[in-house]
Amino acid sequence: MPQLVQPSGNAPNIVVKIDPALKKKCPRTTLGCVTANVEAGASAPSLLDELKKRDTEIQKLPFPRGVLESPPILATRAAYKALGKDPARYRGSAESLLRRVVAGKGLPEINSVVDAINLVSVESRLPVGLYDLAHVTGDIVFRAGLPGETYKGIGKFDLNLEGLPVFSDNAGPHGSPTSDSERTMVTAETKQVLAIIVSFGGPENLDRWAQRLASLLQQYAAGNQIVTRIVL
Repeated sequence: MPQLVQPSGNAPNIVVKIDPALKKKCPRTTLGCVTANVEAGASAPSLLDELKKRDTEIQKLPFPRGVLESPPILATRAAYKALGKDPARYRGSAESLLRRVVAGKGLPEINSVVDAINLVSVESRLPVGLYDLAHVTGDIVFRAGLPGETYKGIGKFDLNLEGLPVFSDNAGPHGSPTSDSERTMVTAETKQVLAIIVSFGGPENLDRWAQRLASLLQQYAAGNQIVTRIVL
């Protein structure tokens, strides 16, 4: 069922929905949407401390690589396979972050908003997309990428989107659970964001993670007029 996500300020209403064809192949797909006014400045030391704490917790596990086999990670891999994308070549962003931690590379430090979503992604094991609403046009549909579709991923070369689950607005694809695009990326100038937590394993605990993200944005990114929605 489509859900209306009401951004704050002067941003337009954003409808986020899941394409029926994707839902047929991945029937438990559910999205947790969070919109907010934010300030995307440098992360506070306390937020960076939270990131380091999660890193340390994983490193101290008897078998750190076990986090890569957690149910949300396995559900994401299964969804990619169902859509025709090799999950060994195209990983969900949560798995990529966890692999950095397991390899001892630590979590990236970008800005207060990006660091907040990365923290939730590591905690939940779920991919989180993040979009500057100033660069989103029209409604957003979560669907499989079409043949020939590409975009320049953040810090990456052009990403082959065919068969990849993507978020697409009136201007075309702009995000995916693997890597978001430069077009809608969050920068220091960003004032309003839409974050989408992607669960291919159903709605359980998704509201909890949406509320966790809302709290982090409020605490660390001057988040206000925050709205959360679950899209089934």
